[in-house]
This record gives sequence, C-alpha cells and structure tokens, in this order.
Amino acid sequence: QALSIFFLAATGFEIHGSFTFFGYQNAVKYHNVAAYTFIILIVFAIFWHFTTGEWKQYLPTTKHLKAQINFYLIGIFQNAPHPTKKTVLSKLNPLQKLTYLGLKILVIPTMVISGLLYMFYRYPQKGTIEGLNIGTIEVIALFHTAAAFLLMAFVIVHLYLITTGATITSNLKAMITGYEELEAHEAPENEDLKNEKNEVEV
Repeated sequence: QALSIFFLAATGFEIHGSFTFFGYQNAVKYHNVAAYTFIILIVFAIFWHFTTGEWKQYLPTTKHLKAQINFYLIGIFQNAPHPTKKTVLSKLNPLQKLTYLGLKILVIPTMVISGLLYMFYRYPQKGTIEGLNIGTIEVIALFHTAAAFLLMAFVIVHLYLITTGATITSNLKAMITGYEELEAHEAPENEDLKNEKNEVEV
C-alpha cells in the first residue's frame, strides 16, 4: 500500500505539472491503473478487517491519550517508557486508534470518491454527454489533492515511527513478515488473583 501511495503521489504531481518524467498521457494512464490497484487493496483490507474482527482495533479511546501525545512530543526523545502496552487484543495505542480511524473513514474515502469523480467527470457542455451536474472540477481537485497530501503525511510519519520500536528494525520486521510477538491479554480476574498472590507473598 505504501508503494502504491507513493506511486500515486508521483504520477499525481506530474499530472499537476510539478515535473515531467513519464509524460502527461502516460502519467494519467499509470495514475488510473495505480488508483484501481489501490481501491482493490482497500476492498481486500475491509474484507479482512471484518472477517477477522480486527476492525475492533480501531475503536477510539481517550484513555492514556494525553500521555501518548506527551510521549511522542517529549518522552520519546528522553528514552521514557512507553505509556501503553501492545497486546494481541490492543495492538494500537490511543493516538494510533484515532489516526487510523480518521484515515479510514475520512481521508481515504475522500480521496477515492473525489478521484473517481475526477476520473469519470464529463463537462455538461461536452456534446450530448452530461455525466455529473457539476459546473467545475476545481472543488473536486482541491479535495482530492488535500486528501492525497494528508495520506502522504500519514505514510511519512508512519515510516518514521517504524524506527521507534524496541529496536530500530523490530517494527519494520513485523510490517514485512506480518508477525510480531505480543503479550497475551489477561482477564481481569486473573490479574486480581495475581495481585492477591503478590500481596500474600509480601
């Protein structure tokens, strides 16, 4: 997905005239192909999230949110301990939950919908074809470009945060292989029993 996002960004910038590499016609063609590929990946991701129940990972919470923000702004540069613990049932910290949720329900839908409108738009005065009753594509282009910049910013920050794991490559390894060692989530009653046992031992 990251590769497709960067390729979409590169061809998109060329379509906007920022530089010339593929040529305008080829850039449009490659951008459209990459867009369809990205949409297919999104469909598979949605299917996977709902069939596995992983969509629950993105349910937002404000618990430890302030501590998480302080960690990324200050604590991470002072070797402070991470304020939240990653488990099988809770793989994302509070800030990640909010970011991913906003990405999935706002940014990506805005980018995809505006992109499809851009792709299938027909000027009302063009012959006998009247595709969409929109007087200008400037607003569509604005939304599409803004969403694209937000998505690019997310990917760049995401790539940086990959290096902030237990080791500089631990998160990268998990991202590439799809496997990561996580602590099993203990039921509250088990945690209470453990606390009682510790009190007795003391």
